[in-house]
This record gives sequence, structure tokens and C-alpha cells, in this order.
Amino acid sequence: MNQPDPKSQDLEPIDSVFEISLRPPLFEEFAGQDKTVERLQVMVEAAKQRGDTLQHILLSGPPGLGKTTLAYIIGNAMNAEVRTTSGPMIEKAGDLAGLLTNIERGGVLFIDEIHRLQPAIEEYLYPAMEDFKLDIVIDQGPSARTVRLSLAPFTLIGATTRSGMISDPLRSRFGMNCRLDYYAPETLAAIVSRSAGLLSSTLEEGAAMEIAQRARGTPRIANNLLRWVRDYALVRAEGRITAQSAADALTMLDIDAEGFDEMDKRILEALIGLFDGGPVGVNSLAVAIGEEAGTIEEVHEPYLIMQGYLKRTAQGRVAMPKAYRKLGLPTPQSSTTPPAQPDLFKA
Repeated sequence: MNQPDPKSQDLEPIDSVFEISLRPPLFEEFAGQDKTVERLQVMVEAAKQRGDTLQHILLSGPPGLGKTTLAYIIGNAMNAEVRTTSGPMIEKAGDLAGLLTNIERGGVLFIDEIHRLQPAIEEYLYPAMEDFKLDIVIDQGPSARTVRLSLAPFTLIGATTRSGMISDPLRSRFGMNCRLDYYAPETLAAIVSRSAGLLSSTLEEGAAMEIAQRARGTPRIANNLLRWVRDYALVRAEGRITAQSAADALTMLDIDAEGFDEMDKRILEALIGLFDGGPVGVNSLAVAIGEEAGTIEEVHEPYLIMQGYLKRTAQGRVAMPKAYRKLGLPTPQSSTTPPAQPDLFKA
């Protein structure tokens, strides 16, 4: 008789952290973004009462705020299958046709990073969104011909982190445009507590808020930090996730009480120490700290600007007085007092 491998009894098929989805499946379980959620609930309920297909929806905002989660919640609420893709993955019209022709009536197509769709693909998408028709060009030259395909009525949900890059014709075809904003620490603390329950972890008083305050207003970051704090507590704190053990765990990651990581501090240090507080172009700043300019613009700058540490001007990035205080440096007079204007009427 074969004996089971004792090691196999101690290991789960997949680590439970990755096996359990922390995404809420229902509107009622989605924390934050109250106005957006309320509008979407009204749209969904109205469509269900009419027995109609939900109109197209555009979700915009920084990464990690719940755009994908809301798309799946909408699909669940409409009892519809959600097919997922991203803008860069749709390279030719045949890719789009394959997606749209396989969607059943009332189904949902979720396109992440929709601003990265190629212009030619957008042209195919317009009649599909408006008339549920798809015109495909077959062959080339004199033998080219157009075939029109009829599509089942569907809902397109687009998500973007760069809403300004979406063309006006595409934007105008969405019936609802929802922007997601950063979360308050209190809301993030509730999200962290819910996630801890799903991960079978117990948070002691103050631990959830300690994590939430360092999560930069983003649920995805909060959940990632929770996973790290859980691991740290298991190894260094006898499994107890307290406010102190959470703080110690995040300090090990070089994440301070305001959510700053090492790269945030390097940006401010370079801006002030190398460029006298600015203004300086993002490309020069990127070279100085050894980071890609796009990463600075899309990952680090939004939080630093939102918190008032730097600002963008036509001449470049400028450090605000709060940045000097963050680094323990005296604030230059020019950062707080506007320059004197010449008296044009003085003799």
C-alpha cells in the first residue's frame, strides 16, 4: 500500500495568498468610490428592469483603484460573462472580430488600457459599439471586399490610466464615464480588514490603519503590504499582526509613515540637492536617479503631487515647501514668498 508523502500533506496546491481572490464580487462589498458605485448600480438596475443591454462604460483613474474589480462586479450584477483583454493585445481587426463574435447577448467585453488601442482598431470598434455591426476588409487591392458581421448586443467596459490619451470619437461612444479617485485611510483600513479575514489572518487594534496609512491611497498596494506584513509577523512576531509589527514590517521595506518608498525620497533628494528645487525636466530627473521617465510620471509623481510635495510647471518639476520639510531641510525664501514685482511707476 502506497503511503502518502508526508510533505504533500503540509503543502497546499497553491499558496492560499494567491489562491484566494481578494476582489469583492458584489457592489455591496466594494468599499469606497461611493458616487461611482451608486451611479453604476442605478444603470445596472435600470437595464435589468428593461431587459436591455447595459450601455458602454469607461472607467479611468490611477492603477490599483478597482477598475477591473468593478468590471467583474458589473458582469456579476448583469449575470453576464466577462471577456477580458487589453489594448496592446488587439493587434489586428481579426483579433477584435474573434472577441466580439464570441460574445453572447448581454455579455461584457472588458478592455484594459484601452487608450493603447491602435487607431485602425478604434475605427472597427465604432460601428460595433453603436450598431453592433463589424465591417471586416478581406484581401487587398482590386479584390478587396468588405464583409459586415452582425454582433449580439454587448457592453464594452474600457479601463484606462491615461484618459487624456483616449480619442474624442471613442470617448463619446461611452454612455458613462467614471473616474476613480484615491481612497481615504479609513476606507483602506476597512479593505485591509476584509482582506485579512479572507486570508485567515487576525489584525489586532491599529494594525489595519497602520497599513492603510502607508498604502498611498491604493487598495492594490494595501493588499500587497498586508501580505508582506502577514509574512513578517509569522517569522518575526509569533504570527501576531499588531500595529507595531506592521510598522516594523513596512519599515523593513523602506516604506515610511507617509507611504514614501526609497524611490520617492530619491526623487525629492535629487530635485532639491542636484537641481536646487527645480524647475527641472522629467528626463533630467530620470537620468539623475537612474529611473525611467515614464515610471516617474505614472508611478511616483501622482502621489507626490497629490500630497503636495512637488508640482508640474511649464518649465519642469518644482519642489514644494513640504518636500523640504520631509527631508529636514530649511525651506528657501523663494519657495514661500513670491518674488517682488518692479514698481513700473517709480521715477
